[in-house]
Amino acid sequence: MTRKRFLKERAERPAIDWQMVRKRLDAVTDTLNRGLTRAEEKEILKARARALAREPLAQATESDYCELLEFSLACETYGVEMAYVKETRPLLEITPVPCTPPLVLGLINVRGRIISVIDIKRFFDLPEKGLTNLNKVIIMHDGEMEFGILADSVLGVRTIPLAELQPSLPTLNGVREEYLKGVTKERTVVLDGKKLLGDSKIIVHEEIAD
Repeated sequence: MTRKRFLKERAERPAIDWQMVRKRLDAVTDTLNRGLTRAEEKEILKARARALAREPLAQATESDYCELLEFSLACETYGVEMAYVKETRPLLEITPVPCTPPLVLGLINVRGRIISVIDIKRFFDLPEKGLTNLNKVIIMHDGEMEFGILADSVLGVRTIPLAELQPSLPTLNGVREEYLKGVTKERTVVLDGKKLLGDSKIIVHEEIAD
């Protein structure tokens, strides 16, 4: 290409709009400085809002949960806090005690300790089922009082959030509601172990007359 032709083609090219170039460069620089587009910023803000909504769950402590021993009574599922459960054992031998209320089923010997067993179905006016080889004794304690309650069977241990507990159910009334801590969404009736262990109607003070 001759110099004359080069100069001619250069003269025919459109002039560069340097103002527009500067605007584009400024826009790119601004985006790079921010590092995000507006759409990306909105998405991040949404993600932050979702994370903040989950924050109370992440900060939950042990006191927000309750470990339950679940057991069956008259075809219903009950539970009591593991903090008040010392152990469970099969009902093998029990010695009836005269001159005691009907709810006192009798006495058992647990490694040399004599423990009274309460038929909690009678205490709660639940239907009687009769004793079988599935019956279990749940030995409850709070450091001062200790006795066993009779269960039709022991179902297991699980942990539930305390916030999940509902106050009551329409089918629960009378003495059961008095000792109710709450009802789970699976309809497990959670008993108040502290009230049971401290109730004078369960603690037997009668003595056998000579």
